[in-house]
Amino acid sequence: MRFGYARKIKSMAEAIEEIHKVKSEFKKVVFTNGCFDILHMGHVRYLSAARDLGDFLVVGLNSDESIRRIKGPKRPIQDERSRAEVLAGLSFVDMVVLFSDETPLGLILALRPDVLVKGGDWKLDEIVGAKEVWGWGGKVEVIPYVKGYSTSDVIDRILKGLSSQGH
Repeated sequence: MRFGYARKIKSMAEAIEEIHKVKSEFKKVVFTNGCFDILHMGHVRYLSAARDLGDFLVVGLNSDESIRRIKGPKRPIQDERSRAEVLAGLSFVDMVVLFSDETPLGLILALRPDVLVKGGDWKLDEIVGAKEVWGWGGKVEVIPYVKGYSTSDVIDRILKGLSSQGH
């Protein structure tokens, strides 16, 4: 069964084609990326705020293979298809594109977003693609981190058997 929101999940070639169309309509394209392994309130606030910075939000999603290289053999918790569908199901996410590299630089260069967004746990000079986005006249934004709501925090609470209530 294919759900309507699944049409938001695109290959690189499909994403490039759609972004050309979106930009031809003079819409501002916002790009962010991440693993989004266990979606939580911090992610939802972050993605919603990212979408508010433009007209069309693209989420670059690390593939299972790239997450294992970055975070080790016990991650991801959820497979890439599950993570992509959960993200695509959010009304403020317009497109999800999987990538297998350790960084999203290739995807950023291919899509040329108007705004590049990362969470508050990143410093501007550490954001992959920032120099390139600035180079073509785009903006780079850092959205404040929601304390206590990282995927690692959620996993730790699950392993300790603790509730997330009160956070």
